[in-house]
Amino acid sequence: MKVLIAGATGYLGRYLCVEYARRGHHVTALVRDTARAEGLADLLIEGEATRPETLNGIMDGVDLVVSSLGITRQADRLGYREVDFQANLNLLREAEAAGVGRFAYVHVLNADAMAGVPLVDAKTAFVEALHASDMLATVIAPTGYFSDMGEILAMARKGRVWLFGDGTQRLNPIHGADLAVAIADATDAGRGWVGIGGPDVMTQDEIARAAFTALGTSPRITHLPDTLRRATLAVLPVLPRRISGPARFFLTALGLDMVAPRFGTRHLTEHFATLAAEVER
Repeated sequence: MKVLIAGATGYLGRYLCVEYARRGHHVTALVRDTARAEGLADLLIEGEATRPETLNGIMDGVDLVVSSLGITRQADRLGYREVDFQANLNLLREAEAAGVGRFAYVHVLNADAMAGVPLVDAKTAFVEALHASDMLATVIAPTGYFSDMGEILAMARKGRVWLFGDGTQRLNPIHGADLAVAIADATDAGRGWVGIGGPDVMTQDEIARAAFTALGTSPRITHLPDTLRRATLAVLPVLPRRISGPARFFLTALGLDMVAPRFGTRHLTEHFATLAAEVER
């Protein structure tokens, strides 16, 4: 099977390339700069999903498109509507024209509860367009990535972790390699919607304590009133998009339980231990 990965140079995209190749598929990676992606896939195609003219013909003969394309942290002048929605819509339209068999998209868990957050609204709008298409679709809604949990470890390394509320909100983030396996399983099985998380459900407090344990230091956790989180969310829209966009997403998610069916073999405690050991070298 021929698989095209969009967002291939991102945290999850690299694992997707590895996993589909491991299963014996021919993998094409859509990248903005081939110099950054050497050895990533069987074939590298340079293009920008925000510019549909660069996508012409790239999906001829492709059986499956998997897109993890999106903005997590604002890095350039483009917004969520231009990337998370329109760029993915450009990919979908090219896939339709090429007769691709299935389009898989990485969404976010609890999107309904985060309506009004620009990042989530853009992703939801694309999912609606995908479901309105005749294209067979697989939508994957993960709880969060291990890479996001690095912020907790970074705070612990500075000596204190700051949490909103009482720290009892639960989540089971997933490692990118495990999520790639889950996505490939879902597309192989032709599933339509998959909520997915890692093997361990932990409270925010437990995650903070795990970070201190990995560092070999005593836990120092400060719980801020949740009203402060909500007040911050209220004023964020007036700040520049590069600041307010990521903050609105993460602060909203922090107020929710982000728990989905458990999957994978990689544990957050082990991930923290590995990161702590790498810094000590």
